[in-house]
Amino acid sequence: MGKLQSKFSIHTTKYRADGSMGEVGPAQAAPQHSPAHSDAVTAVAALNPDLCVSGARDKVSVALCSWRSGAVLQRFTGHQREVTKVTSAPGSSRVFSASRDKTAMMWELQGTPGPSQCFAAHDLVVTGLAASPDASQLCTGSRDNTVCKWDTETGQCLRRAITFRNLVTHLCWVPGEPYVIQSSEDKTVRLWDLRQLEVAHSFPAKQHIQTCCDVSPDGRLCLSTSSGTAGEGCEATLWDLRQTRSHVCEYRGHFQTTTSGVFLPWGPVLTPSIATASLDSTVKVWDRDTAACLATLYLDGAGSLSSLAACDCSTLLCATSNSGIHVLQLRDGVERGLEEVAVL
Repeated sequence: MGKLQSKFSIHTTKYRADGSMGEVGPAQAAPQHSPAHSDAVTAVAALNPDLCVSGARDKVSVALCSWRSGAVLQRFTGHQREVTKVTSAPGSSRVFSASRDKTAMMWELQGTPGPSQCFAAHDLVVTGLAASPDASQLCTGSRDNTVCKWDTETGQCLRRAITFRNLVTHLCWVPGEPYVIQSSEDKTVRLWDLRQLEVAHSFPAKQHIQTCCDVSPDGRLCLSTSSGTAGEGCEATLWDLRQTRSHVCEYRGHFQTTTSGVFLPWGPVLTPSIATASLDSTVKVWDRDTAACLATLYLDGAGSLSSLAACDCSTLLCATSNSGIHVLQLRDGVERGLEEVAVL
């Protein structure tokens, strides 16, 4: 990696417990490492508390980085078009990626730069990607209205399901269960039973495209995010995955499409929280249960924010269209704040 460089200024906005806005002002410049990618970063995922994997429009590679040091540790090459999604299984040595080249690929950490497996069964861009906890199975989804289940050892497509108008936007595995959550351009969030690859439940349709989804660490709750403009739509929605399978609450405050939402891992002090990112260049942290906005960070000059990943209960990674991957830290205290600590 190259030497650290100074970076453009950013602004932070603090929110008090009653939801009113506090200070708005410039934040201290964060150190900027040599970029992991040469074009817009489209996806980022945390592998463990120290490492992350990312993909971009540069079509060159999937990058494995230490977000603490900024070092690119490994690059994986094989896709012919831009990478759309990246993921991994906790504790696994396997990394997965999806692309506009209509394939998903599997890569081995500390292995060769080329893919160890290629999964090809979709007719259009692959837009959903979820790995089982032991990395033995993979689920993919596409704009071709299909969801596929794969054996990662053999590369065999075990099942393929097609659902009319189901343009997949994201997939997320439910911890400890044979289920996957899926968001769609048809404004619906679906729960798939992977044993037969059937829809076990469809939540009530929203008013806007559902752009992303995530599942809480205990597998009890699901989060989805909405498209929108000028503050219409743009919300995140919390759903109950237990027997009631009902809408719980909404998180409103973004002014353009909310592109990503994640649950923050639980910590000893931090209240259960979620984080969202938007095309309006802001990242927001919310109290999961009250829907109060705890902190907002505006990344000036970063462009569209495409993807979030939670490294631990206070550290987030944010993929951007203009300025790489931003490392964000949630400050504890009477007034919570979100600050940028590095750029990859």
